[in-house]
Amino acid sequence: MCLNDMKKKVTLKQIAKELDVSVSTVSKALKDSPEIGQETIDKVKAFAKLYNYKPNNIAVSLQNRKTKNIAVIIPEIVHHFFTKVISGIEKHANERGYNVIVCLSNEDFEKEVINMETLANGSIDGFIISLSKGTQRKKDYHHLREVINQGMPLVMFDRVTDEIYCDKVVVDDGRGAYNAVRHMVRSGCKRIALVTTEEYLSVGNYRTLGYKNALEDAGIPIDEKLIVRIDDINCEKQIFELFRTQLFDGLLCVNEYFAVAALREARKRNIDVPRQLSIVAFSDGILAQNSFPRLTTVNQHGFEIGETSAKLLIDKLEEVEDDSHYRTEVIKTSLIERESTNPV
Repeated sequence: MCLNDMKKKVTLKQIAKELDVSVSTVSKALKDSPEIGQETIDKVKAFAKLYNYKPNNIAVSLQNRKTKNIAVIIPEIVHHFFTKVISGIEKHANERGYNVIVCLSNEDFEKEVINMETLANGSIDGFIISLSKGTQRKKDYHHLREVINQGMPLVMFDRVTDEIYCDKVVVDDGRGAYNAVRHMVRSGCKRIALVTTEEYLSVGNYRTLGYKNALEDAGIPIDEKLIVRIDDINCEKQIFELFRTQLFDGLLCVNEYFAVAALREARKRNIDVPRQLSIVAFSDGILAQNSFPRLTTVNQHGFEIGETSAKLLIDKLEEVEDDSHYRTEVIKTSLIERESTNPV
């Protein structure tokens, strides 16, 4: 790294790399922590002064690192999946003496950035986040990089990006979709449609890939006309058009809201579910469990995702895990069979 570049903007991570110590050691040395030897403190401070290191707004939180509070930023609260994740996070965090602060991005990039900057003012120790649709659409992750570069632990779950290096907890979405389609094929479905998300959303892409792979393995040609990418605003209209223009006897929906909308459209058209049409939805939430007929679902195990996310974050905070190594935990799905599909 050249001198001019470091003088422009140096981070805790860069200081740690140059001095061959951990980010937490640099952070503690800058705060005169008694855990760090005086020689190391002097060396770190001299290096920081030489390169004009200044903590930014997010780094200010490091002044009070041990607040015993962790922040969770989620896209929405009404989705049953996210409420289960929060429950899992709280359980593990509380058992280890941490409190949980929850914020909503409301699927908006700007709100996500503001939430992160507001929370990182010294009131929390680390972040757990599922990216908003707005962030994935813009592909702007500067707020996440800023957090990580300043040494604050970050865990991403469900909606993640490969562009950010941090601990992650993801669902085996591709395999979940594959198993759902395979179940419908085995129950006799020959023409299976897919209602998914727009392409910028990572989870929708993985589920679409699983859907396609299952059809190929079953020897069923992929018909792009049977794949509908919902833009949220025109959800019911797009589902109406699918039913109006295409014939199909199986339907995979990447969330239960899409599936319930499809059930409603099928009922309007006097289509018998599951005798004439099988439907499977991702996320085993309240809507799926109480629809008529009750939906067969791909259970993402949100509670386990929450527990795992909290463990990864707190292990980093308490230095159980090396802060220079990142892990990606994959949570397997399971298929819960109900009345919206025929038995195999």
